[in-house]
Amino acid sequence: MDKRLELLAPAGDMERLRMSLAYGADAVYLAGPDFGMRSFAGNFTWTELKEAVELCRRRGAAIHVTCNTMPRNGEAARLPEWLEYLEELGVDAAIVADVGVFSLLKRHAPHVKAHISTQASVSNYQAARAWYDLGASRVILARELSLEEIAEIRAKTPRDLEIEAFVHGAMCVSYSGRCLLSNYMTGRDANRGACAQPCRYQYALVEEKRPGEYFPIGEDEGGAFILNSRDMCMIDHIPELMAAGLDSLKIEGRAKSAYYAAIVTGAYRHAVDAALAEEELDPVWRMELDKVSHRPYSTGFYFGEPGQHTGDSRYVRDWQVAAVVTSCDPAGRALCALRNKFSAGDELELVGPGLAPVPFRAEELSDADGQPLEQVRRPQMPFTIRLPRQAPPLSLLRRKAEGL
Repeated sequence: MDKRLELLAPAGDMERLRMSLAYGADAVYLAGPDFGMRSFAGNFTWTELKEAVELCRRRGAAIHVTCNTMPRNGEAARLPEWLEYLEELGVDAAIVADVGVFSLLKRHAPHVKAHISTQASVSNYQAARAWYDLGASRVILARELSLEEIAEIRAKTPRDLEIEAFVHGAMCVSYSGRCLLSNYMTGRDANRGACAQPCRYQYALVEEKRPGEYFPIGEDEGGAFILNSRDMCMIDHIPELMAAGLDSLKIEGRAKSAYYAAIVTGAYRHAVDAALAEEELDPVWRMELDKVSHRPYSTGFYFGEPGQHTGDSRYVRDWQVAAVVTSCDPAGRALCALRNKFSAGDELELVGPGLAPVPFRAEELSDADGQPLEQVRRPQMPFTIRLPRQAPPLSLLRRKAEGL
C-alpha cells in the first residue's frame, strides 16, 4: 500500500488556519479577498496571506490558494497581479477551474503548482490526462464519482499526477457546485463564490391557474426540502480510499467554524494515522464528528447514491465551545479565553491536539486577578480553570448546548 497520503484541511481565516494546523493538517487550502469559491468565509487579505504562508512554513505544512471561481472580464484583468503575488510568497499550489486562469497561472506564477478544482468536474481519466498534459500537477475529482471510478482514473493516469478527493463535509445537489439557481433567485453567483444555498430552501408545488395555492411536497403539511443534500463522512473508509490510490483527502468547510476545523481535522488525522499503521480506528474519533455542526451523514457517491435529506435543512448542533486554552501548566491549571458562558459545577469536555475527549466538572474558576468566579460570561474574557490534565494551547472546552 502506498504510504503517501496528504490530509488537506480548510482555513477560512487565520483562527481556522491555526486550528487546522494544530490539529494535524498536512496542508491547508484558503483564499484571498477575491477569486475563491467561498466569498463569505472571511478569507485572507494580502498581508494576512503572507502571515499564513510564514505560519505554514514554520509548521511544515503546504498551503494551497483557491482561484477557482469563473471570473468575468473585469475580474480576469486583475488576476495577473494576484498570481504574481502568490509566486512571490512561494505558495505551494493554486486551485483553478477556468482554463484562462490556468493559462495565466502558468505565465505569471510558474513555480506555483496548478491543482484543478472540483469545479472543473474531472470525472474520467481522459479529462485528468488532458489537464496533466497541459501542466497540472493535481486534479481534484468531481464528488459524483464512485470509489471504483476513482481507482480506474488512478490506474489510467500518469503516476506523478496527484489525485485529490473530498472525504468530509457539505455536498451540493448540483453537479460539483456548478449551479445557476442561486444567481437566478437571489442575484448571488455560485460560480463566483457567493452561493445563497437555495437548495436548502423549503419548496411546495403551485399550479399555474391556482396562484397562492401551495401543494406541499411531502407526506405532511410541513412540506419538504427536496433539494437538501446530506453531508459526506468517509472516516470509516480511509483504507479503501488509500487502496483506490488517492494522494490527498480533502475536508470541506472554509465557511465552517474554527471548532469545526479543529475537531474534524483532528478526527481524520487519527483516522489517517491508523490506516497508515494498518490499525483499527478508535471509535472515539468517529464519535467526534457527531459533536460538530452537521447535517445527517452519508458516504457521498463512493458506494452508490447518497440520498437526500428532505425532512428539514437544519444542522445537528448538540455541542458548543465554552472556551479555548491559551496556556496550561503541568498540573492542569489553564488560562483560557471564553467563547460561551458557563458556571462552576457545569459538566464540560476537554479535547485538544492529539487528545481524546475527557469529561470533567468545571471547578476552581478565577478571573485574571485571581478572584474566584461562579460564572464566566463576558465573551473573550481571560480566566483560569483546573483541567483534568495538562492540555496544549488551542485545546477546547465544550459543553452540551443549552436546551438539549
